[in-house]
Amino acid sequence: MVRDLLVSPWALLVCALTLACGDDTTTTSDSGSGATESSSDASSTTTTTGTDSDATTQGPSGSDTDSDSSTTEEPMSTGDPTSSSDPTTGDPTTEEPTTTTGDPTTDGLTDTDTDTETDTDTETDTGVEQCPPDSQPKTFDYIWIANSSQGTVSKINTMTGVEEGRYRTSANPSQPSRTSVNQWGDVAVSNREPGSVTKILALPEKCVDKNNNNQIETSTGPNDVLPWGQDECVVWNTPVPTTAYNMGPRPTAWEGVSQDPITCETPIPRLWIGYMGLDNQAHFLRLAGDTGAILDDVGVPEFQFAQAGYGPYGGAVNSAGDLFAIGLGAVSVVRVDAATLQYEIIQPPPTALNYGMAVDQNGNLWTGSYEPTNNMWHYDDQTKQWTGLGPGGGTWILGVQVDQEGRVWGAGVTPCRLVEADVETKTFTNTNIALPGCGQPWGVSIDNEGYVWVVDKANQAFKVDPDTYQVELVVTGLVDPYTYSDMTGQGLKLVLIE
Repeated sequence: MVRDLLVSPWALLVCALTLACGDDTTTTSDSGSGATESSSDASSTTTTTGTDSDATTQGPSGSDTDSDSSTTEEPMSTGDPTSSSDPTTGDPTTEEPTTTTGDPTTDGLTDTDTDTETDTDTETDTGVEQCPPDSQPKTFDYIWIANSSQGTVSKINTMTGVEEGRYRTSANPSQPSRTSVNQWGDVAVSNREPGSVTKILALPEKCVDKNNNNQIETSTGPNDVLPWGQDECVVWNTPVPTTAYNMGPRPTAWEGVSQDPITCETPIPRLWIGYMGLDNQAHFLRLAGDTGAILDDVGVPEFQFAQAGYGPYGGAVNSAGDLFAIGLGAVSVVRVDAATLQYEIIQPPPTALNYGMAVDQNGNLWTGSYEPTNNMWHYDDQTKQWTGLGPGGGTWILGVQVDQEGRVWGAGVTPCRLVEADVETKTFTNTNIALPGCGQPWGVSIDNEGYVWVVDKANQAFKVDPDTYQVELVVTGLVDPYTYSDMTGQGLKLVLIE
């Protein structure tokens, strides 16, 4: 088992500046004068057209001529990458949190808050028939956390803290990291080496009985990891043409889709991923959500790679399905238009050493930073301006996520802490929310009830009340957890047009 060790703040700062930190924590440029930069214009932007490799690709609204609104998935398939053109101080209480080991109770398949609306027509006040709610089974009761060195991903019930499944993400351990949950609750997890992406269904009733034995073979807990190819809820894996760990893929983000008002069908959402290609340029692939087939490949030769060759680092979508993807440190931000596949290069301020990222309900970008003068940044997609929030109570803020109440949450390191900011005012509201017993908080997410989850590289995850800052429970038993993307689907729900 390999795990980064927490060292002194001075050592971490030196480490960040000398490209020797953790998994990918590599400084790419001088942090500048260190003066707080409250606002600066984004510099040069470039627009180029990407390649659409499939004539039946979904259109701007996400529609697909072969859309399938059934509740089952095809058996696991392998995508073909060659088929297309990759401070205020908080006042937390001292009550001891509940700790769970991740061992499931009974058969491990606890009841979930599954939404299965009935398929009945509705009418407006004018008597015009409207589409009934989509009846596909869905759930948002889980957080999906990658166990990087083990080559697995854990499905943890966010209400109970019980781990109800653990799944291999490829044939061999391949350093999984970013996870993204779609609007039905299913997950895609990207493997960094060798590069690939895998889709797993959240609900066993949606899985396919591939061996026709009248039951679904799937994991029920952390000690029940099935061999590769035998878990019937793991539906596809698509290889990505990379040859090294630093090449990715890392950015991973589902688009949101809406019902067609005429046919009442809901198209299958597509998945964005990003990686550094063998041609030494960034690539952003859009995959078919049901098969993993590569539909579109947007190459971005202008993307600035971080020192040590790290490619695109994080990704999230807005309500139009456009992808925002950041690099590591003071390097490019890319915005890919979902309809035209044109892209825009956004230059961050030179002092913005970006790490984690999220998109808020206004379609604007938030990034964590490991430059202590500005621990968090906001990018306004309308005015094209960056705003630095100033010091965030320590050296780093890494993973970030926005909740439904307009609060931005960040995982803070040196010291370990949870940080809160306000979307409207673009200011910190609490920079020192305690996480008793924490090691290295890395990722943050929001669950379906509004609780904040913090993934800690010390093999655990915290569930925190966003109002009282009380730690409600701690999940243990993880193995080198390393996820700081939209691991619950709440980031997507924030921008989803219902």
